[in-house]
Amino acid sequence: MLNDNVLIVNQNYEPLITTSVKRAIVLVFLGKASMVEARRGRMVRSVSRVFEEPSIVRLEIYARVPQKQVMLNRKNVIKRDGGVCQYCGTTSGAMTVDHVIPKLRRGGDNWENLVCACDKCNNKKGNRLPEEAGMRLRSKPRRPSNLTFIRQLVTKGDEVWKKYLFVG
Repeated sequence: MLNDNVLIVNQNYEPLITTSVKRAIVLVFLGKASMVEARRGRMVRSVSRVFEEPSIVRLEIYARVPQKQVMLNRKNVIKRDGGVCQYCGTTSGAMTVDHVIPKLRRGGDNWENLVCACDKCNNKKGNRLPEEAGMRLRSKPRRPSNLTFIRQLVTKGDEVWKKYLFVG
């Protein structure tokens, strides 16, 4: 319960990061943040006080945060693609990372050239282009933003986060 995710938004309601319920309560208690949304019916009790469990907290002072680049690594490529093979769409079995343009053909290690693939599709494609192997990508690989990964927490977080994370 104290380790559940809480969304922290900047003073202008821009989503920043997630933190634990415990840390969010400390921020509110110290006056560094205010509660925007609480989880209905869930309370946190101390010896002398009862707090509503926060779902979203807003910083009281605007935090200038440089745009963070998501680190390129195997875990984040698989996370970006939701653990779905970008060739056949399966979610079962071990997932690997495939170079759309193979390294032997000067394909680089970058977000636009790496996709999540199951072992079967990765072996089938080999050192060929997808078209040469008779395969198609389900979606074009792109560089993710930090918001991409926070959005994936909505299923683990709270439905009220959606209006802060998804525009339109």
